[in-house]
Amino acid sequence: MANKSIKITLPIVGEVFLERSTRAKHIRMSIKPPSKIRVAVPVGVSFEEAQKFAEEKEAWLHKQIQKFSISEATSLYEKSDLESKEERLQKKEAIISRVKYLAREFGFKHNKISTRRMKSRWGSCSYNNSIRINICVSHLPQKLQDYIILHELMHTKIKNHSRHFWSELNNIIDELHEIRKELKYNYHL
Repeated sequence: MANKSIKITLPIVGEVFLERSTRAKHIRMSIKPPSKIRVAVPVGVSFEEAQKFAEEKEAWLHKQIQKFSISEATSLYEKSDLESKEERLQKKEAIISRVKYLAREFGFKHNKISTRRMKSRWGSCSYNNSIRINICVSHLPQKLQDYIILHELMHTKIKNHSRHFWSELNNIIDELHEIRKELKYNYHL
């Protein structure tokens, strides 16, 4: 694998970073506010193909960047910087309590539950079923908090993002598709 990443410039949005990803299965774009654009390029896909994809999506990218600029909202990660130790402790306890409640409600078995500030993920589930939830989740509406928690709890049964995983999650979360879209487009870390 010769090039791991290249930088291109698009006429409207400017710099775009095309980065080789061994984890990506499809070309994926992400924006880190205010305007850092990254395109994950799977192994087997050329940078030229990824560049063409980014060029075709430039209008969409521009629209997303404008959303970030207009809102001028502090990121959830930065918001958690402003909280006192006591506030963080209360939020941690509330999240852990909610994980335990949802696990009982839906019959999930887990090990340790912890919270942590994470810059790029909402949560994780380890191979031994320990659940870690990003403390920034506490700033989200309850339905999005529950989605993130249930997503990680589902990983205690299904360790991947297969169709089976999404089908099982859809069985316990109403309007799963809309909730995922709301999280993806309206909130960032």
